[in-house]
Amino acid sequence: MIVGTAGHIDHGKTTLTRALTGVDTDRLKEEKARGISIELGYAYTPLGDDILGVIDVPGHEKFIRTMAAGVTGIDAALLVIAADDGIMPQTLEHLAILRLLGVKRGAVAMTKIDRVDASRLEQLEQEIHALLAPTDFAGAQIFRTNATLADDIGVQALLRHLAGMAATLPSNDEHRLFRLGVDRVFTLSGQGTIVTGTALAGSVRVGDTLQLAPDGQPVRVRSIHAQNRAADVGRAGQRLALNLSGAAKEDIARGSWVVAPALAECSQRVDVELTLTPDCGLTLKPWSPVHVHLGAAHHTANVVMLDDEILAPGHTGRVQLVLDAPVHAVPGDRFVIRNAQATATIGGGVVLDPFAPARKRRSATRMAWLDALADFIGHGGNRGNGHGDISTLLARAPLGLRASALVRLTQLPAAQISAPPGTLEVPLQGGDTLLIAHAEAQALQARIVAALAEFHERAPDEAGPELWRLKRIVSPDIEDRLWSRLVETLLADGAIRQRGRSLHLPEHSVELSAEEQAQAAPLLASLLAGGFDPPWVRDLMREHDMPEAEVRRLLLKLSKTGELNQVVKDLFYHPQRLDELARIVATLPEVQAASFRDATGLGRKRAIQILEFFDRVGYTRRVGNIHLIRPNAVWSYSGI
Repeated sequence: MIVGTAGHIDHGKTTLTRALTGVDTDRLKEEKARGISIELGYAYTPLGDDILGVIDVPGHEKFIRTMAAGVTGIDAALLVIAADDGIMPQTLEHLAILRLLGVKRGAVAMTKIDRVDASRLEQLEQEIHALLAPTDFAGAQIFRTNATLADDIGVQALLRHLAGMAATLPSNDEHRLFRLGVDRVFTLSGQGTIVTGTALAGSVRVGDTLQLAPDGQPVRVRSIHAQNRAADVGRAGQRLALNLSGAAKEDIARGSWVVAPALAECSQRVDVELTLTPDCGLTLKPWSPVHVHLGAAHHTANVVMLDDEILAPGHTGRVQLVLDAPVHAVPGDRFVIRNAQATATIGGGVVLDPFAPARKRRSATRMAWLDALADFIGHGGNRGNGHGDISTLLARAPLGLRASALVRLTQLPAAQISAPPGTLEVPLQGGDTLLIAHAEAQALQARIVAALAEFHERAPDEAGPELWRLKRIVSPDIEDRLWSRLVETLLADGAIRQRGRSLHLPEHSVELSAEEQAQAAPLLASLLAGGFDPPWVRDLMREHDMPEAEVRRLLLKLSKTGELNQVVKDLFYHPQRLDELARIVATLPEVQAASFRDATGLGRKRAIQILEFFDRVGYTRRVGNIHLIRPNAVWSYSGI
């Protein structure tokens, strides 16, 4: 079990820790000289079949950042209150931080009892009970201690109480992927880089390869100390010291994370549920600056409102934290915020989505997704249940979720994530898989049919949009391979049809009359014979002795039926020639205007026009000066 001390400066936290464990946690020269704790201190002692780990945190207001780092991941809190001083400002702030970080178990040590009389002790106990009454610590036992005495009966009683508390702790979650927040880093001669922290989930073995976050640097575990003892395995809930190879001390800082590689992706935007303390004296407005303490990390951030335009003291709301640097987090992580001057704790809350978007963050779809994450967290989806029931998440993900994203959200290995029956699984480039609920896939297909009906109503003389133009109409954010799968299914079921590259509803058609077909036949033959450089409208007018307007009208109608493609105004290509040009694109190692020009023998201007056409219809997409073939785009006469 890991216990974190909390309390005002000079209330005897370090002395009490020494009495409980026999270890003096003030190790720094400055701490000895000033008589106060500045850094986190760690001490361990046998506790029945367990080992008690005590994290001694600083009490001075200047070191609240260090205190918040120390109590992340503890099993219980030990609130220390000196009998002569009583309840003081940092007593209140530390208690608020414990509550905001979700610590619910604890005990109270009343120290320095030799300095006051019995009536003062009785009065202070009543004040402490009143202080804790509205909190999860209501009814916590209070122990009267004089930690300067050897074998103090109060200290011994406290130790027995902690042993009983340890025996009732729920088992820690080792099913999930490993993550440890670094609260200390140092080097040992002959061993190298050592990091310490509390393992929040999973397990780690000697020889495992992990990853630093947010840096992304891979590291290997050379050795492990768990609860101050050499071990082959470190488990969730333990204080661990990991000897890492692959990273120097300078590469790691307090607030870094050591995680399973699948959890290493980070983000600078985090959607959270935030509660302001009633006495914070501050109303948050859009882009209010705050200090954020998440795990052992400290960042500055600006607040973006998601529910209302302000967040008042004592209220809870959803906001987006736009941080100064990428952070590692998972749904359910707790955090604390302080004001812009970092002089007071003003609130805290729980992480909902650690990969929040910069756009459409207040849309109805987005709010439904945050509801799903809140439900998932509330039902134990972020801890302890050992399985990956993702039905709640998939039911509110209208475009589906990547398996890699589900791993990061659930902290479970992909093999342990169980998708509901009927879930559509679409392989993606790079080995990832997209999962989408059956109902959501059907809803997308209904939107495709509805979009075609609207298109036909608006443009009855056109055959229908091309595959990728229709995607932009329905939802540009759909994964390309999911889009192709949905359209293929609709085509196979006969719900929609394709003519050339145009998609349309079965009842919709654009037909040429017999006279128009007779006039169009020689035009089509001329365009096919023109190869990669077909004649323009004015050239066809002269060749076939037809009015220019009539040639243009016929070619436009042929393009609407899918028998031609208009590349630019008055320049039409036969689909067979575009097939050949598309195959040339596919053979080029890097598609740029110059390389495509050389491969086709066309001029630079025409090469650019054709490449822009391929971009427009969705065969390629432009990135800088390069045109990349979409991963699932296969060009053929009948479509992409």
